[in-house]
Amino acid sequence: MGPEQRLAVIQRGVIREMARYGREFTVDGAVLRGPGTTAVAVREHPSADGSAGHVDLGFVLRLGSGETPVVWDCAAGLGTTEEEKLDSAVRMWAATTAATVVELLDHQGRYGDHRQPDELPGWYAVQGPATVFGFGSADLSDWLGEHELLPALAASLAPELTDPLLNGVKVFLGGRAGDEVAEVRVNGTVAQAASQALGALDWPRSERFCWARLFILLTADQAVLETARAAEHPARTAQPALVAADPATVRRGPLRRWWQARRAGQ
Repeated sequence: MGPEQRLAVIQRGVIREMARYGREFTVDGAVLRGPGTTAVAVREHPSADGSAGHVDLGFVLRLGSGETPVVWDCAAGLGTTEEEKLDSAVRMWAATTAATVVELLDHQGRYGDHRQPDELPGWYAVQGPATVFGFGSADLSDWLGEHELLPALAASLAPELTDPLLNGVKVFLGGRAGDEVAEVRVNGTVAQAASQALGALDWPRSERFCWARLFILLTADQAVLETARAAEHPARTAQPALVAADPATVRRGPLRRWWQARRAGQ
């Protein structure tokens, strides 16, 4: 697939997935324009062999403004063809990163949890759902439902939160026993100390491959919350909360939301 074909696949996926949150996005060159001043930008992310199993997507709160940070995130997809991988990556991004930004915009607790963590004084957190995928994911899903990752990572995360306006934190963990992955990225950059702290936690290690992915937004500037709430005005014609509740989604207190993806062979 060429760059234009990859871009078209990614854009179709974003339009479809954002519609599930009641947002209408339309193509405008390499940018997808949403309600109000919101948009989603796409960057090329080819792999070493020139294919594109990854996507780089940036959620823009105020298109055309250089003052409000863009929430960038990279997602990888699964599939047998390049198109399947790209589409899977968009769905992964939508279920975690986009859901977190939508919750920041809505501020109604539909797609994430809100907290001012004692472990990070002065910071306001919005955590979206965690997507768990792979084989035998029940143990990892249950563990995430019972544990709060942000307080456990707070001490190692604090030095990495260099932008008072908005910091995007991606947490990725899993693999299998002896072949584990524990990675925390802050604004796209690997946070080594936080990744080590994540790897030291007692999440279950399986004999088969299983992973979890989640996203957190952190701001120390309350004006960002007002900016987010105003970003989609004038009001959308479509109402939010169009995503049906998944039976595997549970909520057990602040920052304990998780969403278990159903996959063949799980």
